[in-house]
Amino acid sequence: MAIAQLTTDRLAEKHRSTLDQALDTIRSRAYWSPYPEHPKAYGADGSLDAAAGLAAHQAVLHTRFELDQPGTDGWTGGETSPYGPSLGIEYPHADIDVLLPAMRAGTAAWRDAGAETRALVCLEILARISARTHEFAHAVMHTSGQAFMMAFQAGGPHAQDRGLEAVAYAYAEQTRTPAGRAGWSKPQGKRDPLELSKEFTPVGRGVALMIGCNTFPTWNGYPGLFASLATGNPVLVKPHPRAVLPLALTVRVAREVLAEAGFDPNLVALAVERPGEGIAKTLAVRPEVRIIDYTGSTEFGDWLEANARQAQVYTEKAGVNTVVVDSTDDYKGMLSNLAFSLSLYSGQMCTTPQNLLIPREGITTDQGPKSYDEVVGDLAAAVGGLLGDDARANGLLGALVNPDVKARLEAAAGLGEVALASREVVNPEYPDAVVRTPVIVKLDGSKPDAEAAYFSECFGPVSFAVSVDSTADALELLRRTVREKGAMTVGAYTTSADTERAVEEVCLEESAQLSLNLTGGVYVNQTAAFSDFHGSGGNPAANAALCDGAFVSNRFRVVEVRRQA
Repeated sequence: MAIAQLTTDRLAEKHRSTLDQALDTIRSRAYWSPYPEHPKAYGADGSLDAAAGLAAHQAVLHTRFELDQPGTDGWTGGETSPYGPSLGIEYPHADIDVLLPAMRAGTAAWRDAGAETRALVCLEILARISARTHEFAHAVMHTSGQAFMMAFQAGGPHAQDRGLEAVAYAYAEQTRTPAGRAGWSKPQGKRDPLELSKEFTPVGRGVALMIGCNTFPTWNGYPGLFASLATGNPVLVKPHPRAVLPLALTVRVAREVLAEAGFDPNLVALAVERPGEGIAKTLAVRPEVRIIDYTGSTEFGDWLEANARQAQVYTEKAGVNTVVVDSTDDYKGMLSNLAFSLSLYSGQMCTTPQNLLIPREGITTDQGPKSYDEVVGDLAAAVGGLLGDDARANGLLGALVNPDVKARLEAAAGLGEVALASREVVNPEYPDAVVRTPVIVKLDGSKPDAEAAYFSECFGPVSFAVSVDSTADALELLRRTVREKGAMTVGAYTTSADTERAVEEVCLEESAQLSLNLTGGVYVNQTAAFSDFHGSGGNPAANAALCDGAFVSNRFRVVEVRRQA
C-alpha cells in the first residue's frame, strides 16, 4: 500500500466546496463550471499555458508511454492524426489474466475509504487534468479530428464538467443511506424492545470496463469512468484504437493521484489493443467485468446488451436526430442556428441533426411565407456563407475522423437532389487533413425509396431536407423515427402553441430530449453539464442518460450488517 501524501483532510480542504457546489447545481440545474473555458485562463497556479501545453504534447510523441501496470507483455500503438501526422506512441499491452486480478486487489481499501473520500480523490484527478487542459486539447485534436478550440473546450472543461457531474450524482446516491452505524429499536409493549445496531456500506459491483470512442474520447468517457470509480469500482479503460492518447493521459493522472492518496494505483488501468485484436468483446464477457460503459455504433452496443449478461451495461449508440420546421418568427436566426448545428465538427456528433422535416407547401415566417424550396435553398446559402471563408471553415469543421465518414459523405450525393454540394477545404497548417463542408440532400418523404436514406443514420456532414405533406405528418414521422431508430436530440421551430404542445407530447411519450425555437448562441447539438441531460435512456439511441441518478445508482449495492445491540 502506498504511503498517503494526500490526506483526506487535505483533499477536503481543496475540493469539498467544489463538491458541495456540484451537488447544489445538479438540484438547481443552473449554469456553473469550476473549469475555465478560455485558453488564456491557464498558466497560473501550476496549470499549463498554451506554449507549455503544446510542448508537453510534443514531448510524448514518438515515445513509449510508461504506466508501470502489472501484466505488461509488450507494446502496441499506431495512432495517426486525422490531420495527417503519425503520433508514433507505443502503449503497454496488457496480459488481462494478470492485470484484472491486480486491479481487484485494492478494492477493499477503496471501499472502506467511504463515499466522500472517493469523491474527493476523483476531484483531485479532475483538477490535475484541468491544469493540463492545453496538453489534453492537442491529444483530443489529433485523435478525434476536432478543431483545436472545440478540442480544448469539449475535450477539456466540458468533459471535466461531465466527470464532476457523475461524481456528484454518485456521492448523492451513495449518501442516501446513512453512513456508519444506525440504532434500531422496535417497542414490544411490556417486554424489552428489540434492539439492533445496523451498518450500511456502499459496495462496488466489480471491475468496470469503459470502452472509449473515437470522436469524443474524454467527453463521452469521463462520465462512466468517474461514476464507476466514485462508487467503489476499479476501472479498466479500453480506448478506441484511433484515440488512445487522451485516455492514456487520463489513466496516468488517475494512477498518480490514487498512489499519492494511499490507494492502489491499479484501481485504474489501461487496456490498449494490438491491430485487429478486438479485445473489447473478450473483455466484455469476462466474469470480473461487472459494469460496461460504451459509446459507439448501434451494432456493437446491441451486441454488448445481448451478450455481456454478467455486467450492468450503459450504452450510447446511434440515432436519427430530427428537426421539425413548422414556422418561425425569426427566420434569419433559425437558418443561422441550423447552419452552425449542421457544420460543427463536420456533423460528427451523436447530437447533430440529420433529418429536417419541412412541409412541402412551405412555412410561415417573419419574412413572409417561404416555400419548401426556398427554405432549403436559404439554409444551403446560410451554410455556404458560414463556411465560405476557409480559415473559419477549418475552425468549425475540423477534420473527418476516418475514411468511413468520407465514404458516406460522397455516397449521400447520389441519394437525391443535392441542395448544397460538399466542397473540399484545404488546411494550410495540415495539408493532409481531409476537410469537407456538409452536403444537404432534398428527399421526398412520400416516396418509399427515399425512406431508406433518411430512416438510416448517416453519421457525418450529411443532412436530408425531407418534404412532408403537413406538420401533422412531420410529427408522425418524428414519432416513428424516435421509436424505431432512436434520437439523441430533437429540434422544432413553430409559432403555434398547439404545434409546440404536440411536438412536446411526442417527445415525452417517446423519451427524446427536445429543443424548441433555438435561434441564438445555444444549439441543438450542445448540452451543458449539471443542467442538460445528454440522451434520455428511453429510446433506442441510448439506454442511459448523462447524467442522472440511474446512471450511477446501479454501479453499487448497499450491504447491511446487523448486530445485536
